[in-house]
Amino acid sequence: MKIQIINGPNLNLLGKRETSVYGSESFETFLETLKKRFPAVELEYYQSNVEGELVNKLHDVGFSYDGIIINAGAYTHTSVAIHDAIGGIKTPVVEVHISNVYAREEFRHKSLITSKCAGMLTGFGLEGYALAMHYLIQKSEGKSQ
Repeated sequence: MKIQIINGPNLNLLGKRETSVYGSESFETFLETLKKRFPAVELEYYQSNVEGELVNKLHDVGFSYDGIIINAGAYTHTSVAIHDAIGGIKTPVVEVHISNVYAREEFRHKSLITSKCAGMLTGFGLEGYALAMHYLIQKSEGKSQ
């Protein structure tokens, strides 16, 4: 099974920026934990601060992987291009947000990509990625609808 994690803008700063909101662990460190927790999954990670690069990555993996986990960062609230890219691929996508976006500024309450995703996890910290992995594994095994 192959799962691609795609992180958007500013998520390269995890562990350094706004640690009261996002925690003190870098994503690279957490990724190693995920790989140990899910050894049967071929897990790949991609991060970009550039919208078009995120769209290109969705296109690259969206027909050959078993699942995609995306945290589009601020593009969640602004990107019709990412919405359309998710809508145009066959691989199921789970939207993840580290913080509870509904407990933050009002502009973060609207996601342009959720309607094209299998579901959204928000507010569970980095553990949201692991929860998304569980869902995608179950879906691939035909246990989740």
